[in-house]
Parts: sequence; structure tokens; C-alpha cells
Amino acid sequence: MTEAMSTSTPRLDIGTPEEAGQLGTVLGVWAHPDDETYLSSGLMALARRAGSQVACVTATRGEHGTDDPRRWPPERLARTRDLEVAAAMAVLGVEDHRCFGFEDGTLADQDRAAAVSRVARLVEDVRPDTIVTFGPEGMSGHHDHRTVSAWVTEAWRRTGARGRLLYATTTDTFAEEFADLHDAVGVFGPGLPLRTPLREVAVRVHLDPALQDVKFAALRAQATQVQPLVALVGEDRFISWWRNETFTAAPPVPGLRAAGDLQGSSRRSPSAAVQASG
Repeated sequence: MTEAMSTSTPRLDIGTPEEAGQLGTVLGVWAHPDDETYLSSGLMALARRAGSQVACVTATRGEHGTDDPRRWPPERLARTRDLEVAAAMAVLGVEDHRCFGFEDGTLADQDRAAAVSRVARLVEDVRPDTIVTFGPEGMSGHHDHRTVSAWVTEAWRRTGARGRLLYATTTDTFAEEFADLHDAVGVFGPGLPLRTPLREVAVRVHLDPALQDVKFAALRAQATQVQPLVALVGEDRFISWWRNETFTAAPPVPGLRAAGDLQGSSRRSPSAAVQASG
């Protein structure tokens, strides 16, 4: 299980742009194109509808993400996935997408200090109120995911732990409801998915049917990765599988002032500012 937030911290349930606006400026840092779409599309779409700034960063172009490298040699797959993630971001309304350009599958071999410094510069540039990324276990256990989580956590601490750091997680309900899919598809590594109790969830994004369709459209834009799964499990079950997004809060850093609580942010979203001035 990921290091959980204190159970005394209130959970923020998000289902509307107004609720998402409480997250302020959002920065997502992920390993491959499609990670962000699976784990935070609803959050990003609602934050953008609230008028908040959202920056989404992927560490690689995902050029080795195929079981058929003859059909999809790395450069061709990279070019295709560049287009796919751009289309997904357009669906979600995210205009700031960046890529570090590290080779897919090699993140654990990169110079850690240099990578952490790069993420720290990103944090200083975006000045997020909320950062979202993988938990220490990497969601599925993928080594690139775990490495990104470590980079982001260290960079957040190095920059003073300003804002809140949220780790994407899965709940006990998710693990039980979709156990048959997890057994059949093999998306998660040994001991996963996490069975995080709801009381340890800091932020839960509930996608209504309309927002589920938006998320599905964004995921379908990344066809090289998503279409085989949709064909295997069926559209309705696939949509239901990813209809909720849940996050735990990184533990506070000793000696540093805790980040603002989850009911507000250090900077108001543009829409909140307009409402306040009107």
C-alpha cells in the first residue's frame, strides 16, 4: 500500500468544475503517453472547465510500447503516439503538454540527480497548487512508473513541498469489482492493484456518464495502446473499469509547513477569481 495521508485529512470528492477548481493549478507528471489519460483525465477535464491551468508532462514518447515491433518500430510508434497524446489532450482541453524525451523503458537507468533537477525546474516553472503522479508502487508496478514517482517526490520535497502531491491509487472496491479483468488481462504486477481503503483516499474524482464518454474519447485517441483492450473486454466494461479516479496524499515533509488543505488552494482558479470579483 502507498504511504497514506493522515485519516484526519478530509477527502475532496470532485464531480463538477467548481469542485475541481479547488485544486488550483495542476501539474501531472507521468511516464508514457496514455498514463495520464487512464489515471487523471476526469481531473484534468474538470480542472480545465473550471478555468484552471493544467500542465501535463510525459517522461517518454512510449516508443517501445508494443508487442509487435516489426509493425511498430520505435520511431514510427513514437511519431504515432505523439499524435495520439496530442489528440487526447485536445479532447480534455489541456493545452500545455510537454515531453522530456527519455527513452521508453530506461528511466531507472537515467542520471537520477539530473532527472530530479529537471522535474524541480518544471515545478518552479508551473508553480502548481496540485501535483499528480504515480504512487511509489507505480500503479501497475512498471519500473518506469516507479521511477517517475521517485523523481517527482524528491523534486517536490526539494522545492519546499509547496502545494499538494497526490499519488494515483486504486481502492479495495476497484480491485474486487474488476478482479476478473485483472486476472485475464494482466495489467497489474504481483500484489497489485492496490486495495487502498476509502478512508485513506484524499481526492476522489467521480465521472458522470457524460464525463465518462469524454474520458473514453481521450483514451480511444490513443488507439495503439487502448484499442486491443477495448476489443478484449468490450466498450461498456472498459468505460466502467476507469470511471473513477482516486488519489492519496503524499506524507508531509518533516520541518516544512504542510501544504494547503484539500478544500482550497494557494491561488484561485481564473473562474473563481471572476466569481469573486462579480
